Amino acid sequence: MSNSNTVDSRSWLRYLRRRPLADLQLFCFPFAGGGASIFRKWDTKLPGNVEVCVIQLPGREDRFLEPPFRQIGPLVDALSEVVATSAEKPFAFFGHSMGAVVAFELTRRLRRLDARGPDHLFVSGFRAPHLPDPRAPTYHLPDADFLEELHRLSGTPEEVLQDSELMTLIMPTLRADFELTETYSYVHEVPLDCPISAFAGSHDEEVNDDEIEAWRRHTTGSFSRQTIPGDHFFLFHTGQGQLLSALSDRLNQITGAPKSA
Repeated sequence: MSNSNTVDSRSWLRYLRRRPLADLQLFCFPFAGGGASIFRKWDTKLPGNVEVCVIQLPGREDRFLEPPFRQIGPLVDALSEVVATSAEKPFAFFGHSMGAVVAFELTRRLRRLDARGPDHLFVSGFRAPHLPDPRAPTYHLPDADFLEELHRLSGTPEEVLQDSELMTLIMPTLRADFELTETYSYVHEVPLDCPISAFAGSHDEEVNDDEIEAWRRHTTGSFSRQTIPGDHFFLFHTGQGQLLSALSDRLNQITGAPKSA
């Protein structure tokens, strides 16, 4: 089922701070169920010549009343318009978990449109897209079983999981996001030419080192892989500092700025 929202880049983007003199824009794509606020602390941790542009997907936070996307194709189509109208300078993509495969497919979509794509693709916490999902789908499970899966992933705060009224409100968006990733089907295309940097948590039960290393086949440019201490959500817990330091160093390389201390 596709989403019928009119694409308006103003509703899709949240700028942590407008930086008209920035050398690069970094578009950030959240994990399943995540909203733009998950990146709220990144602006002060990344180079000052980078403008952080966070994607706010329908169905969460201030877009709560809008229906979420359930398939990746229509979402990527909409996002290609958002980027085309909002990219004011060279840009890069960062996506975690669901956001990683959305960023990847958006990069390929822009290429098919002969539009400018990212100078660098940062992917985190998701297996290389050509690899099949080793787990059975969960988006259609009864509420109790679906909640158990959310507990296992540890990405939803415990106080939220224990709030039955709140869970009733956000469950449709979570199910939609899970459906989007669990029904994703990779279609072969030639590799991208932009560099790819892939990150994984050292104790991530959702993806292993080999599945992260397999991203290498999707670029003819440079590829790097880094394992960071933590679980699937390392970027918001124990590994956040290390991830942002690695991102800062790579962003400085892209823009030609001095390496961070």
